[in-house]
Amino acid sequence: MTLPLIGILRGVAPDEVVDIAKAVLEAGITQIEVPLNSPNPLESIRRLVDAFGESAVIGAGTVLTPAQVREVHAAGGRLIVSPNCRPAVIEETHRLGMASWPGIVTPSEAFDALDAGATGLKLFPAVQVGLEGMQAVRSVLPTGTLLYAVGGVGVDNFAAWRAAGVDGAGLGSALYKPGQSASQVGQQAQALVDAWLAGEQ
Repeated sequence: MTLPLIGILRGVAPDEVVDIAKAVLEAGITQIEVPLNSPNPLESIRRLVDAFGESAVIGAGTVLTPAQVREVHAAGGRLIVSPNCRPAVIEETHRLGMASWPGIVTPSEAFDALDAGATGLKLFPAVQVGLEGMQAVRSVLPTGTLLYAVGGVGVDNFAAWRAAGVDGAGLGSALYKPGQSASQVGQQAQALVDAWLAGEQ
C-alpha cells in the first residue's frame, strides 16, 4: 500500500540526498519532492531517480513555470508540486504524464486546477485555512478529488485532519530540516508514518 504522504526535502544538497531519502523510504514514505529552491535541485532529483526510481515517485516542489516542469521531467522526475495554482504548469505536467499537485486555498483555485488536469490538490498553507475552511472547500469538490494538507500538519494534528476529511499530507519541516542527519530524518519519518496510520483507527 502506498501511503498518501509526500516527503518534502527543502534545502537538501545532492551529496546527502540519497542517504536522507533512503531513511524516508524505509519509514514507508515513497513519494519524495526536492523543492526547486534547494541547492542544485535537479542534480538531487537525478541522483534520487538513479537510486530509487523503481521503488519511489521522485519529483520537485516549488515548481512555478512550464519550463521548470520540463527540466524536472528531463531529470527523470515524475512528480510536480507547486505552492500555487497555475494552469499552464498543470497542463504541461499533465502533457508529460507526470503527477501534478498544485497549491490551492479557494474553491476557484481548486476547480481551475482540476480543469487543467491536476492529479490532486495541495491545500497550502493548511494551517492558515484550518479544519473548518478545509471542510468548506472539500464539500464542493467533485467526489473522488484527492486533497492533501501541507503546511503545519504533523504528528500532533494528523488525527484531526484525517477525521476532518483530508486524503493525505505533504511533510516539510516536520520531516526534514537542512543539517539534520539521515538517522534523525529517519526517526522523524517513522514517527510521522506511525501517527498517520494511528489516525485510521
